[in-house]
Amino acid sequence: MGMPSMPELLIILAIVVLLFGAKKIPELAKGMGSGIRNFKKAMKEDEEEKIASAETKSEKQVEQKSEKGDSTKSEEKKEA
Repeated sequence: MGMPSMPELLIILAIVVLLFGAKKIPELAKGMGSGIRNFKKAMKEDEEEKIASAETKSEKQVEQKSEKGDSTKSEEKKEA
């Protein structure tokens, strides 16, 4: 089955108008649009949080490595 042709789309549109009414359709479209917008916003925020947490984690690892290096150097000085 391919894409619906023009007469089929017109029949579907007529059924939708009969079911929901001409005034209700713009409200439904507006609601769908805001729902999609909110979903995209949440996805973007989630990705930003993941990036921020990954950066924080890598910074902590670098700090830990530098602290280990500093403690090793101080131990070497104490032994000498």
